[in-house]
Order: sequence, then structure tokens, then C-alpha cells
Amino acid sequence: MRTTSGPRAAVIALAATLTLGVAGCVPQDEPDTPPSSGGGNAVQQLGQLTVATAGSMKGYSRDHFPHWRDTGKNCDVRDSILQRDGKDVKLSGCNVVGGRWESVYDGRSAADPADVDIDHMVPLANAWRSGADEWDDRKRGDFANDTTRPQLLAVSASSNRSKGDQDPSQWKPANREYWCKYAESWVTVKHYWRLTVTTAEKAALTDMLEGCTVGSES
Repeated sequence: MRTTSGPRAAVIALAATLTLGVAGCVPQDEPDTPPSSGGGNAVQQLGQLTVATAGSMKGYSRDHFPHWRDTGKNCDVRDSILQRDGKDVKLSGCNVVGGRWESVYDGRSAADPADVDIDHMVPLANAWRSGADEWDDRKRGDFANDTTRPQLLAVSASSNRSKGDQDPSQWKPANREYWCKYAESWVTVKHYWRLTVTTAEKAALTDMLEGCTVGSES
């Protein structure tokens, strides 16, 4: 791979730093979890997941998944996702104070960020039962603030709270057109973080992915 060095590299680095400064936010550290071996589409990745009985909730607390991490002065990962998923977003610094959001789970719209929840695609409690109970809090924090995988999504507060910590065998978005994307995202997150699935969960995901195209928008 060709690399850049010397004065030109210094100029590029300075330009990147200035760009971040203008945006008012700092980049998130990439989780130190290595990517899972293998790859392919969601169906292939689902086949690579370990099937296991859901673990115990003993010792679980959301405090073991520290979030939201700071991304700038008076803003955090929640603001970053609100800005990414919204339209006509209004900022105070890098803090989101207004905009428009449409929840892909149920089609509900919101103009006040207070009416929008940031959903963890794979809920924290589900992750705990799927292997995250064996991680340390730093790794669990990486999971809870993962902006690289499709783990965080701005949705209506009502749909997020309806979902709770349920897996796809127990809860699916009211918007059936989003089922393919939902299943693909769920599998992508579990595959990367090497979390297990239950028999019922795998069956539900298999059913949801049937007929989906790789990288589908809905």
C-alpha cells in the first residue's frame, strides 16, 4: 500500500484537524474488538453465529454499558446520531436543538429531539444475555457507542420503548418494509461483536431475510 510522508502528510493531518475543529466534534475511538472472521451477506453471517440459550440477567445494569460518550463541547454520541438521521437539523455548537426525524420503525415523525430515542439495534440487555456479560465495561462502552456498525438509530420514543430488550422473535418493527434492513442490521451487529443468538431468534431472522437482497434499503 502506498503511504504519504513528509511535508505533504503534515499538511493533510493539519487540514483534517482543522476540519474537526470547525465541526465542533471529535472523532470516536474505533472499538478495539477485532472483526469476526468470515464475511458475506447477512444470511451467510447468520449461519456463522453461535446458537445458544439466552444467558442470565444476573449482575446486569445499564451502567455496565457507559453511554453516551462525549463528541464535543456539550454534545455526545446521541447528538451525532440525531444529526446523522435527521433533516434540517439545527445546532447550538454541536448540540442538536431542532430538526425533523422520521422513525423507520413505525413512520412517526418528530420535530423535537426530545421526542426521539436513540435505539440500540441489539439492546444492551440482549447483548448481556448473548455474551456481553463476559466483557469489561470498556468493551461494553464501545458496543453501546458503536457508530460504525448499524447499532444506533434515531427512532420514535414509543417504538423504542415498545421494543425494549426483545429480539426479532419477540418484536419486529410495525413498518414491515423495514424488516429486511432490520434483520440485516441485527445480524451485522451480532456478527461483528461475536454475540450469540437463540434458536427462536435465528429462526425469526431467517424468515425475515428470506427474499431480501443483500444491502437492501427496506
